[in-house]
Amino acid sequence: MATTRGGSGPDPGSRGFLLLSFSVVLAGLCVGNSVERKIYIPLNKTAPCVRLLNATHQIGCQSSISGDTGVIHVVEKEEDLKWVLTDGPNPPYMVLLEGKLFTRDVMEKLKGTTSRIAGLAVTLAKPNSTSSFSPSVQCPNDGFGIYSNSYGPEFAHCKKTLWNELGNGLAYEDFSFPIFLLEDENETKVIKQCYQDHNLGQNGSAPSFPLCAMQLFSHMHAVISTATCMRRSFIQSTFSINPEIVCDPLSDYNVWSMLKPINTSVGLEPDVRVVVAATRLDSRSFFWNVAPGAESAVASFVTQLAAAEALHKAPDVTTLSRNVMFVFFQGETFDYIGSSRMVYDMENGKFPVRLENIDSFVELGQVALRTSLDLWMHTDPMSQKNESVKNQVEDLLATLEKSGAGVPEVVLRRLAQSQALPPSSLQRFLRARNISGVVLADHSGSFHNRYYQSIYDTAENINVTYPEWQSPEEDLNFVTDTAKALANVATVLARALYELAGGTNFSSSIQADPQTVTRLLYGFLVRANNSWFQSILKHDLRSYLDDRPLQHYIAVSSPTNTTYVVQYALANLTGKATNLTREQCQDPSKVPNESKDLYEYSWVQGPWNSNRTERLPQCVRSTVRLARALSPAFELSQWSSTEYSTWAESRWKDIQARIFLIASKELEFITLIVGFSTLVFSLIVTYCINAKADVLFVAPREPGAVSY
Repeated sequence: MATTRGGSGPDPGSRGFLLLSFSVVLAGLCVGNSVERKIYIPLNKTAPCVRLLNATHQIGCQSSISGDTGVIHVVEKEEDLKWVLTDGPNPPYMVLLEGKLFTRDVMEKLKGTTSRIAGLAVTLAKPNSTSSFSPSVQCPNDGFGIYSNSYGPEFAHCKKTLWNELGNGLAYEDFSFPIFLLEDENETKVIKQCYQDHNLGQNGSAPSFPLCAMQLFSHMHAVISTATCMRRSFIQSTFSINPEIVCDPLSDYNVWSMLKPINTSVGLEPDVRVVVAATRLDSRSFFWNVAPGAESAVASFVTQLAAAEALHKAPDVTTLSRNVMFVFFQGETFDYIGSSRMVYDMENGKFPVRLENIDSFVELGQVALRTSLDLWMHTDPMSQKNESVKNQVEDLLATLEKSGAGVPEVVLRRLAQSQALPPSSLQRFLRARNISGVVLADHSGSFHNRYYQSIYDTAENINVTYPEWQSPEEDLNFVTDTAKALANVATVLARALYELAGGTNFSSSIQADPQTVTRLLYGFLVRANNSWFQSILKHDLRSYLDDRPLQHYIAVSSPTNTTYVVQYALANLTGKATNLTREQCQDPSKVPNESKDLYEYSWVQGPWNSNRTERLPQCVRSTVRLARALSPAFELSQWSSTEYSTWAESRWKDIQARIFLIASKELEFITLIVGFSTLVFSLIVTYCINAKADVLFVAPREPGAVSY
């Protein structure tokens, strides 16, 4: 008997095996995400501590490349640390630390036992009237101001005054484990509930598995110093098709404007005199991009914005003998990035105003926490050894005192000439040229700010609060006591600038608007997404505003949200709405009597119409411009410079936090062995089936294929 089989083709056993494998892979792709969701609970509202670098070292935090995992232990009092540091049987631990315990003493203990610490998650504390927390150093920007061992050594390194006396320096330490801030109270409750359900033993005994654990991802690419990371990035960029940049210099833009328009294409003649009004835009904290900066930055630049508006309303500003330049510096927290760049550009003819054009310099420091009517006038004792500069400073102080005389809520106070300047942008200008300058501040010695450069320097820190029953729109227009106080300071500043610019006739009529101040405070410190901020921005920038306060960290992607909003707020307050169409606004060179060299033109969303159904866009013409705030050290490739700021930020691939349950090491080992055994057994069975496929999978006989 003979049989005839089907034609040649894939072996039936192989075909079945391939189909089975494809089905398994497809099923894995379909259910992988759902399995992950069942295992992990992501923490979406967190802020990491990241790595920053300068010419000499690195600061900040990072995780291992695959993230760090540890059993959660809640530390609510210092005694709870003993379990983490010595007693706990299941290290490494992921410490959930109460915000009030986030101190240098506690962090030193944790830093000293890194083998038992996987990472740290910090909750937000509730500050009270007696608490304080400043992770900055006691002598901010030391070594980059005017004082050094060779110039004013008696004032160098804050020898006479520790400006930030409460500073613990945590933000300038290097930690080998990840540290995250938990910003959402609900997520914190979920973590604590997981801890209570799984990690608390009975009667003091060790807890049984499974245990609640946390995993933090924040691996940083840059190491050692700015010089090292920039050199590695440079080599990558030069020789690699797909370069991997490991760090970026901190940079943004300064915002500046002139009282009277100038031709920016040619600059000023040497005999043109300019009065400079300056302040800073940025702040920082221990955690990345959490920088509310209410007292350290916002109050001062809001005050200057209000002063600029008040001065522009004076009837005779176009006839003043001197011009006034308003400057908002970015990056001053990091060794004066913005001011050092502007001085560098002025010296090298890259900025329309030169150093020799500066007649006097008035800077706003921290001004929101006045404990009395006093506003202190800080000057530099070293430059005043020059008799000419000393006389100019005397005239400057006298003008300020005269301007303050008409505002009884503000009393200008002088300090002894033996007192150094506090950390300020003025110091960078004095390094380049002796000019008459003053820094106005609410403190005579150490800062009044108990939360300098911390996560708690919020609206509440400067007493900006609102009645609970009001709507957001009512809060926007509610004039707080802080707004009134800052408006008084803005009035003094505006009147002083008017007189310094040569004005005499309308000084007493110049008045800052508390409504402007309160709107600015609300927008920057409470809710950026409000009707006024939306009306002054371009349509394509509206996504920059959300329902939270703006953060004022300089970062590496620029301009930042703060820079944009300050730019457009200053344009709105000092500029003029024109009748130009959108096309003309975008290209005013085709319009008679309009010039891009004299003005900047912005097509903004505008206010709502009377029915609040649509906005009325308009073209705003102003003298507000942006100037690069990138340290000259990076322009000159001097990455180890001691003259200029060298701060850079490491790049990273992923920032992530999540919690889940983990089994004991023994169970994990048994699971591994069983799984591996199952895999080997499956391979053996599959091999045997495939080898005997011609016997096990016989094709059915076809009718008529049998012959006799």
